[in-house]
Amino acid sequence: MPTTRLHIDFVSDVSCPWCAVGLGALEAALRNVAPEVTAELRFQPFELNPQMPPEGQDTFEHLNQKYGSSREQQAQARAAIRARGADVGFAFSEGGRPRIYNTFDAHRLLHWAELEDLAKQAALKKALLKACHTDGENPSDPEVLVRLATESGLDPERARSILASDEYAAETRERERLYTDAGIHSVPAIIIDNKHLISGGQPVEVFERALRQIAGAEPARTAEA
Repeated sequence: MPTTRLHIDFVSDVSCPWCAVGLGALEAALRNVAPEVTAELRFQPFELNPQMPPEGQDTFEHLNQKYGSSREQQAQARAAIRARGADVGFAFSEGGRPRIYNTFDAHRLLHWAELEDLAKQAALKKALLKACHTDGENPSDPEVLVRLATESGLDPERARSILASDEYAAETRERERLYTDAGIHSVPAIIIDNKHLISGGQPVEVFERALRQIAGAEPARTAEA
C-alpha cells in the first residue's frame, strides 16, 4: 500500500491540559498507522487567557472565576485528566498547577522553532507542556523558556534575543487570528490537510480511525472545518 502523507496543524495552548492529552493520543495514533500514513505536524498558537497578567493567577481562583468550580470539583477534574494523561504517557502533577500564566512568549518561541526545524518545534512544545503541567513551572519566565529551548536543541542566545524583543509577535498574533476567525474557540483543535477538524483530547482510537479515513483507507466520516 502506498504511503499517504498528511499535513496536521495542532492548534493549542501551553496552559491547556487537554492539549497534552490530545497530543499524546495523536502521536500514539500516528505510530499505529505508520508506515502507511505519515504526517507533517506543526504546532499553531491559541491563547486560552490572552489577558493574563505577567504575574499570573492562582489556579483555583482562576478556574473558580471562569467556571464557578469548587475545590472538590477541581480535584475531581484533576484526577480524571491525570488518568487520561497516564493512558498516553503524560504525567500530570497530582496537586495541579499552583498558578496559570500568560503564554504569549512561549508561542513566539514556538513560531521561531517552526521556522528552524519541525522536530525541534515538537520537542519544545512537549517540553513546555511538561514544564507547565508536570513540573509546575512558569512558562512566561524568560529563563525557563531559554532553558527549554536549549534542551530542545535550539540556540539559547537566539532564544534570549527573541524574548528580549517583540520579534515574531505580529506573526504569532496573525496566526492566532487566523484560527479564531476560522471558528476555533476551544483547544486542542487538530486540522488535517486544511479541511478536516478533530476537536478535543480524543482517545487514541478516535485519532487512529480518523487518520485512516482521511488517508483513504476507510470511508471518510470525519467532520470538516
